Amino acid sequence: MADPSSYRPKPGEIPDSPGVYRFRDEHRRVIYVGKAKSLRQRLANYFQDLAGLHPRTRSMVTTAASVEWTVVSTEVEALQLEYSWIKEYDPRFNVKYRDDKSYPYLAVTMNEEFPRVQVMRGHKKKGVRYFGPYTHAWAIRDTVDLLLRVFPVRTCSAGVFKNAARTGRPCLLGYIDKCSAPCVDRISAEDHRALAEEFSEFMAGRTGAYLRRLERRMAEAAEEMEYERAARLRDDIGALKKAMEKSAVVLADATDADLIAVAEDELEAAVQIFHVRGGRVRGQRGWVTDKVEEITTGALVEHALQQLYGEETGDAVPREVLVPALPDPVEPVQQWLTERRGSGVSLRIPQRGDKRALMETVERNAQQALVLHKTKRASDLTTRSRALEEITDALELDSAPLRIECYDISHLQGDDVVASMVVFEDGLARKSEYRRFQIKGRVGDTQIWHGAGQDDVRSMHEVITRRFRRYLAEKERTGEWADGEEPGAEDSSAGLAEPPGDTLTEDDGRPRRFAYPPQLVVVDGGAPQVAAAQRALDELGIDDIAVCGLAKRLEEVWLPGETDPVVLPRTSEGLYLLQRVRDEAHRFAITYQRAKRAKRFRAGPLDDVPGLGETRKQALIKHFGSVKRLRSATIDQICEVPGIGRKTAETIVAALDRAAPAAPAVNTATGEIMDDTEEPGQATGSPGEPVTTGAPDERRGQER
Repeated sequence: MADPSSYRPKPGEIPDSPGVYRFRDEHRRVIYVGKAKSLRQRLANYFQDLAGLHPRTRSMVTTAASVEWTVVSTEVEALQLEYSWIKEYDPRFNVKYRDDKSYPYLAVTMNEEFPRVQVMRGHKKKGVRYFGPYTHAWAIRDTVDLLLRVFPVRTCSAGVFKNAARTGRPCLLGYIDKCSAPCVDRISAEDHRALAEEFSEFMAGRTGAYLRRLERRMAEAAEEMEYERAARLRDDIGALKKAMEKSAVVLADATDADLIAVAEDELEAAVQIFHVRGGRVRGQRGWVTDKVEEITTGALVEHALQQLYGEETGDAVPREVLVPALPDPVEPVQQWLTERRGSGVSLRIPQRGDKRALMETVERNAQQALVLHKTKRASDLTTRSRALEEITDALELDSAPLRIECYDISHLQGDDVVASMVVFEDGLARKSEYRRFQIKGRVGDTQIWHGAGQDDVRSMHEVITRRFRRYLAEKERTGEWADGEEPGAEDSSAGLAEPPGDTLTEDDGRPRRFAYPPQLVVVDGGAPQVAAAQRALDELGIDDIAVCGLAKRLEEVWLPGETDPVVLPRTSEGLYLLQRVRDEAHRFAITYQRAKRAKRFRAGPLDDVPGLGETRKQALIKHFGSVKRLRSATIDQICEVPGIGRKTAETIVAALDRAAPAAPAVNTATGEIMDDTEEPGQATGSPGEPVTTGAPDERRGQER
């Protein structure tokens, strides 16, 4: 625990200007980012008597080891910089809304030649129109199913679309008139895009004019005694009205607004957002956060606005944002929102009428979300705390292992040997800090063993050595060594230092790489693997990290130097946590190993040409039709390919000369040897892929 007075800036050093400040811990990791109208006044609040600070603020300032700041011109710039740094550094003490799901959106891919309607999650893409978010994906599909009757826009994947175009037969939706079938030219690209625009306009809330137009056309068809067309239009109107009923009108004046409500107690806060478009609730989402310092409702609203609109522009930011309390000051936030939208945004508290009644509904949802979250979390925290306590007692550790790292080795009969490192903090997976390794048989520039073959023990020794050499390098770079202590003194003569390309990135405080040590290292295996891991730590002079291994057969926990394992009860929460950590490491390792093996199987002679990327490989294969024809081409002929210069052409010819010719392709149905002399448009396989179609790989041995 650090004393804040040890890093408190000297009087007069802090400017009395707007800016953004960062607190860093002893590992130089950014743990808190904040903004201030006056940096001097704001930072002075942190360096007062600890007894007068909010408990979580006190925890933050005692965890920190330094503070730094950046001066900006305006409060709007401070708001933008604060948001950017929170996204970049992911500081542990900042207000971060934990969204327990990735909300689905209804998306129209207007960036494609034939726009497609589909369900999308995750990051938004340029050129795609989004509607939502929705609580459930099935709600989107129900709505789309109703609207396709009126707007038969393409919904199929690229593969289905290309297959239909190739065969000349549309999919089932095309036959039942729920797709206009642009794949078989039933409709032109321009008309299909116009149909997608109408679909988007309807989803955006402009429904009245379109319904009136359909009703007028239905009346005209009835007058002309075209009763079948009139009946079809009548059913279309019914489908649209049914789709509209799924989102009832809540604001009569066709308002576009977002309503944000906050429910909070001393430790946590829940935020609920209703997205209203065209007077109807089009989407809903919610977040929960820890209150890491004494923070007002207005400040919580400000953080919610940053989270909600930080990546949005244009119409995604509504004209009106209704909140329970205004940020202080409100002008910079309102100006920031206006800049994001490109036109005026009203940020205010609803006082009366329909908007106030709807805000009360949103507030009730926030209260229920907070109660549900606290109920779930109480159970979860109790379970995780008990698991960590059981591990501490069973392994006789000095303190609970708040950070656990687990390592696993994976290979296929000794080939493509890889390793994984997964990280659990406070009993929860921290996927952003997962790492994977290729086993080299060396550390740095020194060969310590031949990497091929099934030798999990030496592979484990290599991985632990490489990981903790990175940690020691970072510790040395930041000056954390005690007086007289030399990093890696025990094996400095062995020449095992990591090469310059393996060192850490610049001192920027980002939460990545190998800078933070665990309290417990878990290896997938028994006594040999545990001994190898402990030996690697001993060679590096690290004696404050515990090691254990979890053997699969009997789920026994092995400790270094012990002849008998530690057997935890089958009902133990500690054993269950170790199993989850071990299984996650195995999953991560085997996923990487399979991907590496698949890439090797697809490898070809063009992969060995330095600087030749996928685009130019595709251009070469498209120009010549196959690798065989490329192999027989001259340098001048290769230079005719766009993007290929003479030097690159010479390198390609040299690489192809070194590589042995690929085995002929075999038709497995007839046994016929396929001569690779087909027309250019008939070549199979992607660049670098062997064209062989022979029997499947017979080396599929036991994978671990």
